[in-house]
Amino acid sequence: MSNKILFVEDEEDLTLIVADTLRGQGYEVITAADGISGLERFKTDGADIVVADVMMPKMDGFSMAKEIRKIAPAVPLLFLTAKSTIDDVEEGFEIGANDYLKKPFELRELIVRIKALLRRQGSNCDEDIKFSFGQYLFNVTTQTLSFGEKSMELSHFEAKILERLVSNIGKTVDASELMIAVWQRDEPSNRNSLHGYIHKLRRALRHDPSITIINQRGFGYMLTIRDR
Repeated sequence: MSNKILFVEDEEDLTLIVADTLRGQGYEVITAADGISGLERFKTDGADIVVADVMMPKMDGFSMAKEIRKIAPAVPLLFLTAKSTIDDVEEGFEIGANDYLKKPFELRELIVRIKALLRRQGSNCDEDIKFSFGQYLFNVTTQTLSFGEKSMELSHFEAKILERLVSNIGKTVDASELMIAVWQRDEPSNRNSLHGYIHKLRRALRHDPSITIINQRGFGYMLTIRDR
């Protein structure tokens, strides 16, 4: 059985193009033109994943997503947004978004994101992506960081940054690369936000004194593990 996608977007031409493309990929696609209609379609038809614009008439994408989350806490949510500020993106993740794509986007990129979210949704614990470093275990799929018997859930941004750092232990990861990986753009105004998340990660990793996140001033950040 094909996966069902609920696509909620008020731009009619974009809806037609995206729906035709996704159906060509073998997905079942149901559409709605505003948040209220999208919520009703989800209630009546359900979906394996919801792809929605943020700015829509009658009910915006965030408000719709909050209601959908009450019905189906685990359904993947992918937002499409023309908004460019970090605050807007963070608001989406705070209400339970799994990913977002900035407009304008390539259809190929949308398909890749959808496949990744559906794969993650259908994965079991044995298939989770995990990193073991120092005394920590980082589960990328569930965005959890474990130290012994204790486990904490990371925010979406913290998990994205940590994944890049632990994939390059002992190497400097350029700040621009981190910002593009997390926010899909490199803007000087985002540097303080990036540093804030690095500070949170340092606190999360403080239980293992052999682990350090070094600020390579003017370049980026490096995660190091000191030999015992």
